[in-house]
Amino acid sequence: MAGWTVVQVTDPAELVAGSHLFDGPVSPEGAADTLARPGHVVLLARAPDGRDVGFVSGVEMRHPDKDPELFLYELGVDEAWRRRGVASALLAALRDVALARGCRGMWTGTESDNAAALATYRAAGAEIDDESVFVVWDDLEDPPAG
Repeated sequence: MAGWTVVQVTDPAELVAGSHLFDGPVSPEGAADTLARPGHVVLLARAPDGRDVGFVSGVEMRHPDKDPELFLYELGVDEAWRRRGVASALLAALRDVALARGCRGMWTGTESDNAAALATYRAAGAEIDDESVFVVWDDLEDPPAG
């Protein structure tokens, strides 16, 4: 037995309770807004005692000239539960969600030196594209100088 189950989150309170897995505290408003947005999905890995031990989030995307695809927004596993297959189970479950939604592909980005993430994604069947570059606008309200 794996020691956990993967569930799709429908109740914002579940995300608030799992705040320890995220980069910062999850607010009830942020959780409710995320779950209400079309195409957004959050899965939790839950230990037998009900404690949340990992999560993965994704956003379904579509462009007029492409098939639907799922962007893997973020993946996190509680440190005490790492290297037990939790991340692999979450990725497999997200893949199943993507397929059920008619997505033909799934993609994400990470830092080039994040060896753990890259190994996890490779083990889940992903191809690593070493040539891609992410372009980020961190603060859209702050106009560019010049």
